[in-house]
Amino acid sequence: MSVTVLGECVADAFVLPRTQGAPGGALALEVHPGGGPANTATALARLGTPTRFLGRLAADPFGALFRDRLAEAGVDLTDCVAAAEPSTLAIAALDERGQAGYSFHAEGTADWQWRPEELATVDLTGTQAVHTGSLALVRAPSGQVIEEFLARAGAHATISIDPNLRPLLVAPEHYRQRIARWCTLADLLRLSSDDLALLSPEHTPEQACDHWHELGVPVVVLTLGDRGALVSLNGTRLSVPAVRTRVVDTVGAGDAFTGGLLHALAGRRLLGGRLSTLTLEQLADGCRFAAEVAALTCAVAGANPPRAEQLRRPA
Repeated sequence: MSVTVLGECVADAFVLPRTQGAPGGALALEVHPGGGPANTATALARLGTPTRFLGRLAADPFGALFRDRLAEAGVDLTDCVAAAEPSTLAIAALDERGQAGYSFHAEGTADWQWRPEELATVDLTGTQAVHTGSLALVRAPSGQVIEEFLARAGAHATISIDPNLRPLLVAPEHYRQRIARWCTLADLLRLSSDDLALLSPEHTPEQACDHWHELGVPVVVLTLGDRGALVSLNGTRLSVPAVRTRVVDTVGAGDAFTGGLLHALAGRRLLGGRLSTLTLEQLADGCRFAAEVAALTCAVAGANPPRAEQLRRPA
């Protein structure tokens, strides 16, 4: 059961603590490969799901970093595009809770420059699910091109979308304008509590789920940090508790959760269509597994999801 992930790679440059005697007061950065879709692809492949990544990878040092991380995880990069544009860079600073605040260097970078012909020839035979979201889905010119690809893929594959709002780069109003279209394309919508606060601040989590169901998406999963997750299947709901862990940082935790959930659904042979045979308990059980994947990601620095042998429970 293979999963195709489409979207961006981002170089996450973490600000290191200043050290005494640093020459010229220099600022030290440690760069990790990141980007929501790339993190999810890495999580899926490390857990053992055959995974293909569709990305536009630059020829700069960051592009090489992305290729190395994805290839090491076992992700198929055959259909990636060798991009002429530079990689996207995010500068991240962690607060005392391990939460990252970002500033982005993203204008004219490779990730948002998809052209229709670059995706038109992608072979979807054998793809049981397509996952996408984040910035490549919402920024021009990529957004419309990716939506057209999802419409084609959705004829036989499950479509998973994680909007992953980034208000520093795209105004929340723009996401609100697009969410109705995404709900008609998606079978699974995964959002965080931060996404909900920006996207639908007037709604409770339950009201937001019902609204998105009305727009067409059958499965909504809201991850709520240390409060666990709310899972909603066509309006019937369960809460899934978080897995307790020592938090180093929360970078990539939501992406790892999505990878864990898709891996669990793939292992049960539930992907490949509109999730019409999925039960609420199957969905909740997949989210319990995903919560452990996310917890292990929070326990280490950066977006570094676990391998299957590190988990206490099978998918």
